[in-house]
Amino acid sequence: MSKMVKEIVITGPESTGKSTLAENLAGYYKDIWVPEYARTYLRELGRPYRKGDLTKIAKGQWSLQKQYLKKAKRFIFYDTSMLIIKVWSTYKYGTCTKWIEEHFKKQKVDLYVLTKTDLPWEYDPLRENPDDRDKLFEIYKEELTKYDKPFIEVGGLMPEERMRGVIDALG
Repeated sequence: MSKMVKEIVITGPESTGKSTLAENLAGYYKDIWVPEYARTYLRELGRPYRKGDLTKIAKGQWSLQKQYLKKAKRFIFYDTSMLIIKVWSTYKYGTCTKWIEEHFKKQKVDLYVLTKTDLPWEYDPLRENPDDRDKLFEIYKEELTKYDKPFIEVGGLMPEERMRGVIDALG
């Protein structure tokens, strides 16, 4: 018998509370959240990343998501997804690989949670875009709309405000 797990992707520009939200929601529902594979990959890389690394990151994220999905009971919260890698690849390099594009289209997600840019930017050595968050937010929104993906927007300066928006949407 297969289990019916709702797959929830937390998405949006850098430094908009995605990791905190994914982890807090998993705690609230006593279920699983999947961390961002790119952080581990980039810390271990030992050099600046290149466009070719994005497909490796995407494949690592895809594999991680499949592993964690087996452990989920009711919900699984993804701290990132193919959408983030697709948007970033296109934004930074002007193109996206077919593998990333195809996996974004085929991933069955029950809800995308698009995080607003109302949180202040926090420095992190792996972040590189403090000035373009609003522009990137609009790109995420356009992609979700273009591909008819189910999504909500959440904002607020307190983690509880962002969580409430998701909890209300999940019923």
